[in-house]
Amino acid sequence: MTTLKNARVDGELVDVHIEHGRIAAISPAGSKSYSDEQFDLEGRWLVPGLWDHHVHFDQQALALRRIDLSSAKSAKGAALVMREGQKRIALRDGELLIGHGFRDGLWPDRMTFELLDSIIPDQPVVMVSADLHCSWLNSSALAKFGFNSHPTGLLQEDDSFLVTSKLQVHSEQELDRWVSDAAIQAAARGVVGVTDMEMTDNIASWGRRFANGFDTLRIQAGIYRQDLDAAISAGHKTGEPLEASGLLTVGPFKILTDGSLNTRTAYCVDPYPGTDDRGLLTVGPSELRPLMKAASESGIIPAVHAIGDEANRLVLDSFEAVGCGGRLEHAQLVLPEDFKRFAQLKVAASVQPEHEVDDRDVADRYWPDRSDRAFAWRSLVEAGAELLFGSDAPVAHLDPWRAMAAAVFRTGDEREAWHPEQRLSYSEALKSSVHSNIEEGETADLVAVDREPESSRADELRTMPVALTMIAGRATFSAL
Repeated sequence: MTTLKNARVDGELVDVHIEHGRIAAISPAGSKSYSDEQFDLEGRWLVPGLWDHHVHFDQQALALRRIDLSSAKSAKGAALVMREGQKRIALRDGELLIGHGFRDGLWPDRMTFELLDSIIPDQPVVMVSADLHCSWLNSSALAKFGFNSHPTGLLQEDDSFLVTSKLQVHSEQELDRWVSDAAIQAAARGVVGVTDMEMTDNIASWGRRFANGFDTLRIQAGIYRQDLDAAISAGHKTGEPLEASGLLTVGPFKILTDGSLNTRTAYCVDPYPGTDDRGLLTVGPSELRPLMKAASESGIIPAVHAIGDEANRLVLDSFEAVGCGGRLEHAQLVLPEDFKRFAQLKVAASVQPEHEVDDRDVADRYWPDRSDRAFAWRSLVEAGAELLFGSDAPVAHLDPWRAMAAAVFRTGDEREAWHPEQRLSYSEALKSSVHSNIEEGETADLVAVDREPESSRADELRTMPVALTMIAGRATFSAL
């Protein structure tokens, strides 16, 4: 048995006794004898283990090793950041120079391969956007990936996904080592599990990693369209354990139906200001519904990407037509009449609260007359929807504390809350970030923190110091 001594739960000091991976008993502090293994929390606050319900784990690991473009305020500025990064990296002739994390929605200038060529003429360059829905290439990189005749060098959606999939040229051993490093960083923020939506054969990738000793996180391995038939043939079902520890399970079936806000490809009812462009519908209902039906009838839960309000409407229509529940990923802009449909159709809203603080200015520019129903977490909760918080990492930080702070305070800087009527309480945000409770019989996925979360200010909640993370009573991170 393992005992967490002097833990603060619901304002009371208690000892939490753990046996066989579950909470066996909760007693007043010091009232029972202790087991051999003890952790003295010294009055720290204990919360359930945190989940991130939407990550791209390979991309997260790779982004941590690419040139950071998040500070760029213009296309030219981003190109100059890449040039400075080039000076710090020893590359062979013809080797790719890769950057990650630009947000161009408010930039004053256009991205063209000519601009990038004028600043970095002697190396193929690929710059991946923060939202992963577009990438900017110079002429050398365009030729390398077969886009010689592309008019601008700015690739979107499927063309961009094709390029980013080919950037993963590292060995399996090297990538798995970087993934392990990223998992350790996540555990240090109190994360016990993630749903991995990487665009690859996640069941195979994570099966290899667990076979080689990975045990830092619980992983729900998402399935993409190219692997759906194989998953069905293998008899896989969402929630099915894939190895002995039970840490690796089958996740949902992920399919994208539109683009993103920053790339201006989210599919909307109304055009983007000053244009006739409503965004891009990548998979329409006639193509989507047979896929959802095949997955759901085989026991694999659909998780369907929709960002624009028209895309969300069409996806909810498809859930209703197929007659299955599941997850709707992002739900960033929702029609007023559609909020109630999430609960009615048993469709969970898998949302990323930090996107709201990152994208508030972009939303005000491109959805100026409808931002009151953008990132509308309170409207979803009041309509009875189940919320699942995530990050879409590396789009946002793989850190549930930042997600909860964004949902509770609706700001990520010194500005006032953006649409404060959509704020959630801390308890609502926590509920959307966990799979268990601190009760006898519950799985002992637990996190000890140095501050009382519920009364924390925005900056305090966002930077919450984590002292201990446990999965089934086993420490995956400790600063005690």
